[in-house]
Amino acid sequence: MILAFYKTQRNNSEVFYYFCTPKYNVMYDKRFMLEAIALSRKCLEGGKGGPFGAVVVKDGKIVGRGSNCVTIHNDPTAHAEVMAIREACRNLNTFQLTGCEIYSSCEPCPMCLGAIYWARPDRIYYAASKNDAADAGFDDTFIYKEIDIAPAQRTIPATQFDREEALPTFQAWKASEQKIDY
Repeated sequence: MILAFYKTQRNNSEVFYYFCTPKYNVMYDKRFMLEAIALSRKCLEGGKGGPFGAVVVKDGKIVGRGSNCVTIHNDPTAHAEVMAIREACRNLNTFQLTGCEIYSSCEPCPMCLGAIYWARPDRIYYAASKNDAADAGFDDTFIYKEIDIAPAQRTIPATQFDREEALPTFQAWKASEQKIDY
């Protein structure tokens, strides 16, 4: 629930502030969302992929940009959010985006949401909803449903073998003094 809303000027650009409950204070800067939407439009108009764009912001500056590159890279993981995360991590020389925000032209799909959680930004802002994406032909509902199904019963069945062979590597990881937690 939004309790207060106002806009102001910062660096000759409108900044929108939404204040919710004390736990969820939100500072939303519309110019970053407009950049994500512009990337989605540019991608569409250039025939480079689906209509999705995203930016990663740290300290009021864009540190990563991405648009959907699935078809031009022949890479089903080349979604806008993933591309923006990859660029931001390269630019910041880190694998975690603590202190960053992600602005996406659309609510992230399950894969992108997983990547976002692993990257650990502070917040996600999105424009279009997953229902808007579904209406445009990008329906992820079946993936959400698949997650709750037993692995062997999924549309693409997954079967576990040789767990005992894999466990020593995890035990070595847990005991390693050289590991970098993430």
